[in-house]
Amino acid sequence: MNNSLRKIDLISLRLFVSVCQERNIARAAEREFIAPSAISRRIAEIEAIIGLPVIQRNSRGISVTPVGETVLRHAKAVICSIEAMGAELSQFASGAKGTVRLVGNLSSIVQFLPEDIAAFQRVFPGVDIDLEEQTSTNVLRSVQEHAADLGICNAISGAENFEQLPYRTDRLVLMVPRSHALSSATTVGLIDIINESFVGLGGECALTQLLAQEAINLGTKLNIKIRVSSLDALCRMVHVGLGIAVVPQQIGERYIDTLDVRLVPIRDAWAVRQIIFIFRNREQLTATAASLVNFLIRIQ
Repeated sequence: MNNSLRKIDLISLRLFVSVCQERNIARAAEREFIAPSAISRRIAEIEAIIGLPVIQRNSRGISVTPVGETVLRHAKAVICSIEAMGAELSQFASGAKGTVRLVGNLSSIVQFLPEDIAAFQRVFPGVDIDLEEQTSTNVLRSVQEHAADLGICNAISGAENFEQLPYRTDRLVLMVPRSHALSSATTVGLIDIINESFVGLGGECALTQLLAQEAINLGTKLNIKIRVSSLDALCRMVHVGLGIAVVPQQIGERYIDTLDVRLVPIRDAWAVRQIIFIFRNREQLTATAASLVNFLIRIQ
């Protein structure tokens, strides 16, 4: 079998991936500017070499067999590797050009990435950045599944399975209404506020999970009265007195002059978080992705 697999060429793998993505041979043929019959022959050759079907045809298009899913996973990895080689080679001739697929968590996108990416693109105007916001957990998943070239997230459980580089330090503070009893406090710990009513972010957010775990460590749980989907909404809920909230310091400082809130430093060690770059293998990053990582590390 191993010797037979060497007969599968890169074009056949690329056409097979297109068919799987389109779920239709005709649409894949249109996308690849090739006749549908030619694609069918290529897939038939793959199946003849493997000895098992990789797709099943039906009235609506095709479905991928379990064998086909295995072939698809490896085909994507092979194509990704070839594309990475091409991008690196073209770097010598044309400079840094291309697209970087970047996923980042909410804290990095709101606090740091806008200014950092703007600075990068002033130096590398030929690089396009496809930036998507995800929770830290989903950042890990996107990078693992090759849906992104690299990710930026908090150093959460699971990040140890990737190569990492430090990006920024994220300090958390307590935001309270200006009329709250804690508004004049110099510092607080979670133990001091554990019985307060909180405004929180959605359950998959790394900050929400961090606070929940720290509450468990104290033998209790947070009293979250309201959950919202953005930091802006979180701060506005505190402003109208619906609860207190833990927020990144740089976010909180933006609202001091516009909302009726105060920020109180948190003395607990967990209030200082590391934001990191993650990637499957730094040596296999595309040249453009490597340029972005190297630039953002240098400007800190």
